[in-house]
Parts: sequence; C-alpha cells; structure tokens
Amino acid sequence: MAILRKANAYRKVVRAYTRRSKYKRKGFIKSIPASKIVRFHMGETTKKFSKKVKIVATEKFQIRHNALESCRVLVNRQLQAKLGPKGYHFYINVYPHHILRNNKMLSGAGADRMQTGMKQSFGKVEGMAAQVKKGTTIFTAEVPEEMVEFAKEKLAKTKTRIPGRTTIEIV
Repeated sequence: MAILRKANAYRKVVRAYTRRSKYKRKGFIKSIPASKIVRFHMGETTKKFSKKVKIVATEKFQIRHNALESCRVLVNRQLQAKLGPKGYHFYINVYPHHILRNNKMLSGAGADRMQTGMKQSFGKVEGMAAQVKKGTTIFTAEVPEEMVEFAKEKLAKTKTRIPGRTTIEIV
C-alpha cells in the first residue's frame, strides 16, 4: 500500500532541483512517474458556450497530480449527469511538471543506527505537482447561461481537495 505524505509537506513553492543529465549516471532522478491525470478536456470541445466558471488561485501553492485528477473526476461526473456529454466544456488549465521527492525513513527498534537521516538527502521520486502562482486559473467550466449557478456549486466542491486558497470567478 502506497502512503502519501501530507499535502502541506509540499505546499511551499520552491525552485525544482532535479539534476536531469544527458549522462544517465550523473542524473539524480532516474525516472519520472506518469501523470495520473487521464484527460484535460471533457465534454463538447468545439462548441462555444456563453459563460465560463473558473477556479482561480489566490496564493502560491502546489497541487499534486492525484488531487487534480480527483477534482476532475468529481466535477466531470456531476456536470455530465446534469448537462449530458455535449452540454458543457470542462478543462484543467495547469499541468503537473514539478517532481516531488521523499527520503523515506525507517522507524522502529534499531532504526537510528541504520540510516544517516535528512543530511544532504535527495530522496526518491514520489509524484508530480503543478506549481500554481497567485491569479492562475486551475479549472474552467464553460456552460450555457442558465447553468452557471449549477457549475459554480459543483466547482466549489473542489476547494476541499485543493491544498491552497481559491476563489470562483464567472466570466
């Protein structure tokens, strides 16, 4: 069973130190995990809708790829059930590029003599995250004008799954 670290361990946005070298033995990151996000555009992608409902970041933070996918599934399922497969256009505006690392520590009897701790640690690749700046749009739902309140209500449910503060804008 894979255990994820708490989201607040990765909330702070820092410059990535990945050391991807063209020579394999000099690169610290040996492999990059695949993104868990299945689709970035859902619904009717070609039709123009009258209103856009957006989730916008109000601070700097990181969102893990599994949190983005969780929000996508939640909103897409409810929009599709109410509006049908062609009645909306929902998409993710950010892409997880930043690689997250974790130096796993042993615990239990004798663990203190088996490892060196966090001193100059690099850690193994654990996942990926999208680094979001203040004012960045995370999700957008394009809907007909009469469904704006419904879309706003459904996008508001993603706030509990996103680690930072966000607001909802209607355009």
